[in-house]
Amino acid sequence: MSYLEYTVKRVPTGPSKVLYLNWALVLLLCAVASVGFLMLYSVAGGNVERWAEPQMKRFALGLFAMFAVAFVPIWFWRNMAALAYGLSVLLLVAVEFFGEVGMGAQRWIDLGFIRLQPSEVMKITLVMMLAAYYDWLDINKVSRPLFVLMPAALILAPTALVLKQPDLGTAILLLAGGGIVMFLAGVHWLYFAVIAGAGVGAVAAVLSSRGTEWQLLKDYQFRRIDTFLDPASDPLGAGYHITQSKIALGSGGWSGRGFMQGTQSRLNFLPEKHTDFIFTTLAEEFGLLGGVSLLALYVLILVFCISAALKNKDRFSSLLTLGIGATFFLYFAVNMSMVMGLMPVVGVPLPLVSYGGSAMLVLMVGFGLVQSAYIHRPRGR
Repeated sequence: MSYLEYTVKRVPTGPSKVLYLNWALVLLLCAVASVGFLMLYSVAGGNVERWAEPQMKRFALGLFAMFAVAFVPIWFWRNMAALAYGLSVLLLVAVEFFGEVGMGAQRWIDLGFIRLQPSEVMKITLVMMLAAYYDWLDINKVSRPLFVLMPAALILAPTALVLKQPDLGTAILLLAGGGIVMFLAGVHWLYFAVIAGAGVGAVAAVLSSRGTEWQLLKDYQFRRIDTFLDPASDPLGAGYHITQSKIALGSGGWSGRGFMQGTQSRLNFLPEKHTDFIFTTLAEEFGLLGGVSLLALYVLILVFCISAALKNKDRFSSLLTLGIGATFFLYFAVNMSMVMGLMPVVGVPLPLVSYGGSAMLVLMVGFGLVQSAYIHRPRGR
């Protein structure tokens, strides 16, 4: 029996697919989202309609999307990878002409029922495309220069479009997520060493370009770097966000001030308290224990992704699952590092907790792909 015949004959079909869902993963996603609902209710001062209720509706839609994607055979999503990637690139290009401007950036397309952020979609479709490419490529050719150029181009093209919006945070996530998939596919570590060296040179070039005609970053992005290095230098200006965030984090102590008792968020000292800085509200109200508990839920989701990938004998499914898990990790790692002052503020939401539509729906679709790979993996007799 060929591997393809084995795959087709040994995967569940019909209603039995429900039994093969990774229900533990579903429960973990619901638990994380519930933390988000609770915190959005709190930061709205006990008003469920302002942020919590719309978020619940989006999560319900996301769950439906996850199940719909999960029950479709994984080979279908492999065949759709190139089309999905191409459409995502077209959406990024469309943002340049038809995108809506918000907070000084042009990142969204208004579809009526939702403001879609194509760069969020690209995070998943890029992983799909890279997983499909390495599934097609002979494993002995993975590190050959000619075959490294293609995935590099697949990563750099959308990254350049996202940087133009400008959206430095998402561009970093695209580069890092794509690089992780390449590394997991077996690309030799020397390539990454060269890239790391080039990165150091790029940072030097960026810093030296400040104030020149060929300045490589926007002024507000340089201010974010200044704020990261010394937030106290402008506590009421560029350093205000991170200063208030650190105050909220520190005031929570071990067990927090109590639900809806956070002074930084309730008295509106904390900016973007329902989006990028929602973790600081959680830490202020529930303390270190609350923050570590949320982090534990995130880590468990990652463990399930890694476990599912290791059990899967299909190269595309394994790379896809690990890539989506890595993207999920980058979301919460960058957000938490950002609000704690460990890296510059780059506007990355806390996954499934921060208020927002595009990031949540795209992540749920991503986990639908993880579930599809899990359900349709080859099984023994």
